[in-house]
Amino acid sequence: MDLDTVRTFVAAADAGRFQEAAAELAVTQQAVSKRIAALERTLGVRLFTRTARGAELTIDGQAFLPHARELLRVAERAVTSVRTGRRPLRVDIIASRGAASGLMRGFHRAYPEIDLDVVMLLDIETAVAAVRSGTIDASFRAVAAPGRPLPEDIESVRVLDEPLQLLTGPAHALAGARSVTVEQLAGHRIWMPGIVPGTEWAAYYDDLVAEFGLTIEATGPNFGSDALLDTVADTPALATFMGGHTRLVWPAGHGLRRIPVTDPTPVYPHSLLRHRDNPHPALGTLRAHLAATAAGRAATGTWTPGWVLPH
Repeated sequence: MDLDTVRTFVAAADAGRFQEAAAELAVTQQAVSKRIAALERTLGVRLFTRTARGAELTIDGQAFLPHARELLRVAERAVTSVRTGRRPLRVDIIASRGAASGLMRGFHRAYPEIDLDVVMLLDIETAVAAVRSGTIDASFRAVAAPGRPLPEDIESVRVLDEPLQLLTGPAHALAGARSVTVEQLAGHRIWMPGIVPGTEWAAYYDDLVAEFGLTIEATGPNFGSDALLDTVADTPALATFMGGHTRLVWPAGHGLRRIPVTDPTPVYPHSLLRHRDNPHPALGTLRAHLAATAAGRAATGTWTPGWVLPH
């Protein structure tokens, strides 16, 4: 069904005269008549009766009018959903409890009037493809992993260096330390079952192990953060790394410790990816907000892999 004919029908029904509908739509009266006739042929009914006073709706016209209005409303919502600046800003945060989630919550608090769609994409290739196609407007990533340079049409802005902390249970040998150096971690078992081969965070931890001679175990199924916390709390021989901006809640009885790592402090670099030609106006607002609020970047005495993009 042609929406122009539906729009013309509604205008004529509201005006009560084809001439007034033509003036509202900026077309000729003949064009209005032709559109109404075409719609009547499509529906197989008469919609108007011509009278001395103008054009009156038939019973069928009265029945069709509310549905015609709804058709136009649905069409407008469909256009709005993809119209730049009127549709929500779509951002990939990878996971709900990580630093990127906190950054976007802060942005939402600062700009509640900006509609957001938050998605979680695991794989960097999937995220980059979504940014390039316009499926999403931005993605938080640690880029670029070795051998996987970003396409030239993708812009990367480093927004946050997140310090790693050591998480231990109460009986771990380092549980009482106020801080630990990277050298002190050599020989301790660090368990991280969430490392997925081929991801940028797997490349990050591979380089961390190679640089400082650490032992990171990614064995066993990944049952999620709650199971990880339970195991670390109950196993004195195990510890794990956790981002300093990761938000987790655990039972008080667990006695878990978050211990700063120093000399140097390994930091996980978060960058915001966007397509260079993406015109969504809220992207500029997001970048300015992150530049003003995302602290802890490029601090002296920190470590990142050599392949991490500079600021």
